Amino acid sequence: METTCHRCHQTVLAENCYCPSCGLPQLVCATDSSAGQALSEPWDGVVRDASSIHWKPAMSASLKLAIPVGVLCTLLSPLGMSGLFWMAAAATWTVSLYLRSQKPAWITVGAGARIGLVTGLLGGWLAFAANGGLLFARRYLLHQSSQIDASWKEMIEESQQLTARMGFSNAAQIQSQTASMLTPEGHAGYLTFRLFMYAVFMIAFAVAGGALGARMLGRSRQPEL
Repeated sequence: METTCHRCHQTVLAENCYCPSCGLPQLVCATDSSAGQALSEPWDGVVRDASSIHWKPAMSASLKLAIPVGVLCTLLSPLGMSGLFWMAAAATWTVSLYLRSQKPAWITVGAGARIGLVTGLLGGWLAFAANGGLLFARRYLLHQSSQIDASWKEMIEESQQLTARMGFSNAAQIQSQTASMLTPEGHAGYLTFRLFMYAVFMIAFAVAGGALGARMLGRSRQPEL
């Protein structure tokens, strides 16, 4: 097999990597016929875009961690106060599990953040549902409504006293707000807003954990160019 040099247009044999006339390196060279055939065969591999996500393994990894973390990190459990950090760690671990099935085993920070977002949505929704279920069980199944209402009334009264000590002189407005908060609707609205914001913060921490995991793991697994 013969080719033509790109510089001097002289004939170059297939086994020559340099032009015998001008010495220009050739783009394709083969030492024997089998090598030439290997070069002519198309490559069947698929290059994965590091910014893309294969959602089937990503969702599988998210479910493995988001479900237990979301259930455990309720505000009424001992782990509830550290739920934000648990969720960030779960998102980082999710990215690690996802990368074990990927070649090359690295993703961009944006892809890690999206995996963390999915993990946070699952975990935050489950935490919100678990918190609501526990409050319902305490009030109606365990018959602790009197204790819950007493604690709520005490907290509102302490807040009213603190507001008065801070110098707010509009006593009528304070009393009106206190009366509205003591109603069942006010109590339910406050708890719903609190649980919703807790879920939002869990999602934010999960996004940060996923992005951090992608960045940390990408440093050691990203191929050198």
